[in-house]
Amino acid sequence: MKKFATIALLALAVACRKEMPASATDTSATATETTASTATTTSATTTSTAPAAPVIVLSSNIPGDVQEGTIPPGSDRNQKFLIAQGDFDIYSWNTFIALNWPPGPDGNGDPKKTIGQNGDNDTVWEHYKDVADVFLPNGATPSWKGSAPPPPPECKADYSPGMRILTQVGKTPNVLTEFSQPFNTGPLIDQNGVYTRYEILVNKPMFDYILSNSLYSKAGQKVFSGAVKFPCGVLGGAEGAIMVKSSWMVINPADKDRFHTNQVLVYTPASQNPKYPASCSKQTVGLVGFHIGHKTNLGPQWLWSTFEHVDNVPTEADVSSGKLKAKYNYYNPKCTAANCPPNAVPPRPWDPTKVASFHSQVVRMNMFKGGNEFAFTSATERNTDAHKLLVGVNPKSVWQNYELISTMWPTDPGNGQCQASASTPLGNPAPTFLANTTLETYIQGMVPNTSSNCIECHMNATMTTPVPSDFTYVLQRAK
Repeated sequence: MKKFATIALLALAVACRKEMPASATDTSATATETTASTATTTSATTTSTAPAAPVIVLSSNIPGDVQEGTIPPGSDRNQKFLIAQGDFDIYSWNTFIALNWPPGPDGNGDPKKTIGQNGDNDTVWEHYKDVADVFLPNGATPSWKGSAPPPPPECKADYSPGMRILTQVGKTPNVLTEFSQPFNTGPLIDQNGVYTRYEILVNKPMFDYILSNSLYSKAGQKVFSGAVKFPCGVLGGAEGAIMVKSSWMVINPADKDRFHTNQVLVYTPASQNPKYPASCSKQTVGLVGFHIGHKTNLGPQWLWSTFEHVDNVPTEADVSSGKLKAKYNYYNPKCTAANCPPNAVPPRPWDPTKVASFHSQVVRMNMFKGGNEFAFTSATERNTDAHKLLVGVNPKSVWQNYELISTMWPTDPGNGQCQASASTPLGNPAPTFLANTTLETYIQGMVPNTSSNCIECHMNATMTTPVPSDFTYVLQRAK
């Protein structure tokens, strides 16, 4: 496990910063934008020629990269890291807002609309390509605008064109069948005994790279030569390759006003161990986890932004102080630690076709200690700023119920032009650890080589051949 970057490495990253002119903070000419009124930790020293400090905006434009502000001379270590982290967290919120913007007919954010203006809304990212529709049976060639494969027989009765089918019961597609894992894993079961579902989608630049290099099939990967290099986003320009990982829980329709929701088909293939038949049902699901990976010039190891629903779980501090909400998605405040051990993997057998007697008792572990406290401080401040904007659009906006946990970024971005340093290929990520309680439930913490570190984990990714796959595991799904 790489240790947290030294001040010298941070200084190197800061020295390589490239800043947008004040007039180029956002390239949209048609969208009306509102900026957060408070961005104290990222404000640059005001001069007549200084670039505008980065701020959270209501915009349909997906940022191509991070806009970095100025670190005032004489700042100590904590100030430097807090300001730098703030820049990346502002980028994360701007990306979250743009990805969850109402789309137009072309699938891009419609500048004539605003996120949450009607409370909830369709989103840009939900029109990306599900990896299940990229890596098709027999290595068939996928199409960005092509129709999805036919639904499983068990789903046909309730299926309508365009309806999403949620199958995965874990961040990895085979979590139920793989008994040997390099780390603790397992399903996440809500307080109603229902299994959480997952999906992974990719944007068009990422899809186009996979298609043009025939990486959608094992045969194509076998003859591929060279290194896998997905496109990088550019500050003030085009977005790079983006992956979105989402977590969904089945909700009571009466609770729709607190979640971004969708009506989907929840499908479970048949299993022999344990033995159960295939099943499919139409359900209302609420978004509980949202993880964004974006490859950019300043993030050749990708930038990792992770968000969660505010009602998911309490923190360790909440539990210790007894300051608990009456209800959580994945925690029972009335159950003692002796009867409901926190962060325990559900006991086998795992059968997602049935309501489980086991309910996950999840607590958010403090990953931001030992010099990483700046990550918690920055996320808290950025969440306050973003929520003010979202509530300002509509007091009933469901998007105010999502919070940034943090952003992992490389403090040593290499040459800043989509090229990692050969001497520090991981880029010395900050913060050192980062976990989403719905996606990395059982590998939270600060244990080197064990606890969740987005960049370090994805550094190990390969294709179906033993060739590094540029920080993404999705190419392993090729058939």
